[in-house]
Amino acid sequence: MRRATIRTELEDAERIAAAVVPDNTPEIDTSVEDGTIVTHIERETTGGLQTTIDDYVVNLSVATQVVQTANQHTNTNYE
Repeated sequence: MRRATIRTELEDAERIAAAVVPDNTPEIDTSVEDGTIVTHIERETTGGLQTTIDDYVVNLSVATQVVQTANQHTNTNYE
């Protein structure tokens, strides 16, 4: 079994983690610890681990952009 742990410190870690959790599979566990997104990934092969990490990083990037955009629109005063 191949394993990786990815720790990502971001503003709004709870909201970003909530956005990527639905993509979790039985081999992926995402949580927030002290404001840091922590994701544990297990796969049978090195290639499978690499592919899963690549997918996760893309999903995390998109979730971060969406949360940041939502925050900008939420914090805008339209007067």
